[in-house]
Amino acid sequence: MPTFRAEIKFRKQALRLVAGLDEVGRGAWAGPLVAGAVILPEPTRTMRRCLADVDDSKQLSAEQREGCAALIRALAVTHAIGIVSVRELDVWGMTRATHEAMRRAINALSVAPQALLLDAFPLPLSPLPQRAIIRGDSYSFSIAAASIIAKTERDQMMRELSAHYPQYGFDSNKGYGTEAHQRALQAFGVTPVHRQSWAPIRQLVACSQGHEVESTNQPTNVPSSYYYDQASVNQAAAR
Repeated sequence: MPTFRAEIKFRKQALRLVAGLDEVGRGAWAGPLVAGAVILPEPTRTMRRCLADVDDSKQLSAEQREGCAALIRALAVTHAIGIVSVRELDVWGMTRATHEAMRRAINALSVAPQALLLDAFPLPLSPLPQRAIIRGDSYSFSIAAASIIAKTERDQMMRELSAHYPQYGFDSNKGYGTEAHQRALQAFGVTPVHRQSWAPIRQLVACSQGHEVESTNQPTNVPSSYYYDQASVNQAAAR
């Protein structure tokens, strides 16, 4: 069960604005990587009671996550997400992509944090005091809150992608390599939202010799950041 112990340690150093950070989508075969950042208010008994159901997002049902996410948005000093697109993931690899997603989430906060709490991995080059905690989303309320915000936001993105690519079941598998997802890839090929640098997808592309699902263009009405880095979007707009 998460607590405020890690946050209180920073507060004793007069660092009151502590941002929890976590990311989701690292192991997925399709879709963006999303990081969440949350600064919670001072931990009081009332706050603890309000957050009693907040836990590692993976331990909650979808309905519980949505309820917790609404509560977090209402209570937080500020919250934000950072998105790294599929194309950026393919170019950068997971380590840099994770750092960039977290950096974008921090920069999107309406109030600048004074310290960071992260799940497992530190954030290099950040000048802020920070602590990376293994299984941090089970230890810190701020990290657990960030995990829930990131998870619910990414799940919504994958539901939107599922409407454009219904063959792949993104609404249920969230882009992960389930058996059903693998069968769909064999039957319909690879889409622009699949991470083509990932070994299973790369092997499919090599074997298929260009056989792809018919709708290989970017779907309409879905944000380009799900697929393309911003520089590529700007270049396309300039042409």
